Amino acid sequence: MTILCVRFQLPPMYEVTFPELLGLLEEFTPVVEALPPDGALADLRGAERYFGRTAVELAAVIRVRAVALYGVDCVTAAGPGPLLARMALRDARPGVTCAVPEDPAAIREFLADRPVAALPGVGTATARTLCEYGLDTLGRVAAAPLSTLRRLVGAKTGRDLHEKANGVDRGRVVPNAVSCSLAAERPFVLDELDPDRHRRALLSAAEELGARLRALERVCRTLTLTVRYADRASTTRSRTLREPTAHSAVLTRTAYGMYEALGLQRARVRAFTLRAEGLSAADQASCQLTFDPVDEKVRRIEEVADRARAKFGPRAVMPGTLAA
Repeated sequence: MTILCVRFQLPPMYEVTFPELLGLLEEFTPVVEALPPDGALADLRGAERYFGRTAVELAAVIRVRAVALYGVDCVTAAGPGPLLARMALRDARPGVTCAVPEDPAAIREFLADRPVAALPGVGTATARTLCEYGLDTLGRVAAAPLSTLRRLVGAKTGRDLHEKANGVDRGRVVPNAVSCSLAAERPFVLDELDPDRHRRALLSAAEELGARLRALERVCRTLTLTVRYADRASTTRSRTLREPTAHSAVLTRTAYGMYEALGLQRARVRAFTLRAEGLSAADQASCQLTFDPVDEKVRRIEEVADRARAKFGPRAVMPGTLAA
């Protein structure tokens, strides 16, 4: 077991601690991959030899340090590869590391009874197609002929699905930096039911992200929305933008679209986190030319508003909805 998957239980407004928690993991291994907003993968092959401890023992040390230094608890899982470690994390709880053995038979047993939708990368449409043909568990998918899977979901997807269901994990931990994304969180004082207040929170977060991106002269390619509920469960949705942007209006429309697609009805929301990912330099991004005078006017107003906020503070100019 060489790959450790960690999910930090970050309270609202504690996301600024995430880079420091990644630094804590880097004290054990330089091969750390951030999984915003609160997770990470760490390759502990070298650490196991250096410290003379297993991944499970190192996970216990990491948890103690996270609690002692930052007041943040975490759940951990270990496995021979990133895929298995991430799947095992669903069975973990604070203080108990869920570990997947390296033995192939044990891996197949671990996967056998899990629903096919539990496999990372399997979306709703693929899972529905497989279930229609009785392939509702990974054990049944693993036993199905490769030719059948290719016919149902396509050649490449079928091959990947067959390998993963049989415990073949070709993934690796790719070190990255949390600075490749920006996040804005909007917690509620009380669990909020009102959709209008939900939309105001999303508008506020999108406006903040847009202003920060423009100040840094960056644009984002992907927008991710995380909704945290009263029972501490959460839902995360991502959407790739048509073109990289830092335009607040586009970010707001995208955030609204993801929120509406969730179909939340009487959901008690505790917090929203909006994250801009896939950042790149604004002067190197391409954009579609437009002859719409309204769009050009909105962008010029945005530039003026940015200058006013830089001089008089972030609340100098804001949408009327937020000023109420």
